[in-house]
Amino acid sequence: MAEIDLMDSYPKTVRPIDERSEASQEDRILSKRFGKEYFDGTRQQGCGGYSYDGRWKPVVARFIEYYGLTSSSKILDVGCAKGFMLHDFQEALPGVTVAGLDISNYTLTNSMESVRPFLSLGNCRELPFPDDSFDLVISITTIHNPPLDEVKTALMELERVSSAHKFIKVGAYRTEEEKALLDRWNVVANTFMYCHEWEELFQEVGYTGDYVWFLP
Repeated sequence: MAEIDLMDSYPKTVRPIDERSEASQEDRILSKRFGKEYFDGTRQQGCGGYSYDGRWKPVVARFIEYYGLTSSSKILDVGCAKGFMLHDFQEALPGVTVAGLDISNYTLTNSMESVRPFLSLGNCRELPFPDDSFDLVISITTIHNPPLDEVKTALMELERVSSAHKFIKVGAYRTEEEKALLDRWNVVANTFMYCHEWEELFQEVGYTGDYVWFLP
């Protein structure tokens, strides 16, 4: 288990925290449904538009190099949204086995056609796959969405279905100032913690994968 930023090549954007913090209660309710409003609605509601632009390609290349992935590897993306990252894995490693899971029926319906047959509707706390099914299980800014007790279950599920590697990105803070910024930015997550609290949780539930923080 290691803290490592395998997403350091992902484009950095300036988060409009002031704009997001003005989200109404109605916006927040819509966001938590993870439907059109969250992905393709306003910035107050979520992503403000989520379309393919190739930005996952360098991240995928980093994963491939770091974990030694090949065309015979099996990869699961928990919280796959529209399947952009899995599509890039397919292009980088022809013949690779991919699977994606997301809680949003909207994103699966509007996913990329290249990966749509490999995506399924579900929740991170109950992964519909046998033990040791995947060489790499990835979950980006998803595991922190449920309440803490379900986060624990989700981490154990990632551990269960992985035969080798795991990588997650979760919301965290190092100071009270960072916590305040995350609270202003957040519209959907239920579990943000200090970095050291996350690491203690990993030890508690037996999560042995790699991780990086979603910091404000």
